[in-house]
Amino acid sequence: MTNKRSLSRPSSGALFDELLVVMVQQGDRTALDRLYARWNVRLTRAAYRYTGDAELARDLAQECWIGVWKGIAGLREPARFRSFAFAILHRRGADHLRTTIRRKEVSRPDHELPEASHPPSQDDTLAISDALADLPPNLRLAAHLYFIEGLTLGEIAEVQSIPTGTVKSRLFHARRRLKAALTEST
Repeated sequence: MTNKRSLSRPSSGALFDELLVVMVQQGDRTALDRLYARWNVRLTRAAYRYTGDAELARDLAQECWIGVWKGIAGLREPARFRSFAFAILHRRGADHLRTTIRRKEVSRPDHELPEASHPPSQDDTLAISDALADLPPNLRLAAHLYFIEGLTLGEIAEVQSIPTGTVKSRLFHARRRLKAALTEST
């Protein structure tokens, strides 16, 4: 079965992003500001999946923008900006997770277990958010990029630097876990 997203033409928004990237590469500061205005909310929302904290998510998104700013001149295919930006966020987010895990391991005594998560709310939006938050980071990112950001399997593979088959596997496991978590919450 062919993914409908991969057969469609680029949207006007994607074409506009591509134009903005070309303009940024030519030194247009206003184009960078417009690209930021169009993408910052999406990158911050994805960053929240790594951090679970709004303030840390904004900081992580800003680190991502620094990476975008430094690397956009080398982006050979401006149409791939979406994958490029999420790949930077993925690398910065993975660094954040590693640092957080190290801090928790150092600060938590061996006999102390992490607190159990709160049961999901009956509100569907909160239940889905809680279920996504409970996924392991790689499954969570794949699910976020696919279901929320609308990236294709190939784009997710590029962002996470993994084969497409691994993306399919991660989405399969994410769906299964989300379904189980959402079934429990109802």
